[in-house]
Amino acid sequence: MNLPNKLTILRIVMIPVFVALFYISVVPCHFILSAVVFALAAFTDFLDGYIARKYNIVTDLGKFLDPIADKVLVSSALIVMLVPIAGNLIIPSYGAIAVAIILARELVVSGFRMVAASKGMVIAADKSGKIKTFVTDIAIVVLLVGADIPLNGYMNLAGLILLGIATVLTIISGIECIVKNKAVLKG
Repeated sequence: MNLPNKLTILRIVMIPVFVALFYISVVPCHFILSAVVFALAAFTDFLDGYIARKYNIVTDLGKFLDPIADKVLVSSALIVMLVPIAGNLIIPSYGAIAVAIILARELVVSGFRMVAASKGMVIAADKSGKIKTFVTDIAIVVLLVGADIPLNGYMNLAGLILLGIATVLTIISGIECIVKNKAVLKG
């Protein structure tokens, strides 16, 4: 197994660590610690792709597993942030709409990729999907850090604005993915 695929697997392994740190409220600054683990896991998404392309070790396994690892990481973060911790929500209830849109897009695109795979086609992540992922990752980190360091609510506001931008990018990138690969839907 090559290094990029190992990094992808590491990202998957980091997900339960992130979730555990998120919920262990006896640890000081546990949201910041979970943000650090999330950021490191998200960074492996960039790193594995960079290494795979630079050293020409792109594999079908990597093209398939990498987006799944990313979706599970982001989905896990968004879902746990909707659950109240000690009566506080990191993502307020109206943010559930953004989370629902993001999760729905991820399910649709994942299903679309599965249909493509059944036809011997692999749909790799494109630029708009990568930008969407980056903005979503930043929104999650800002929201998590803001839960421990609120700065009069400005961190949370910044995180929610970024989450709104990520939601718009999510819709755009989902539509682009399906339109660019519409041949998957034929026959």
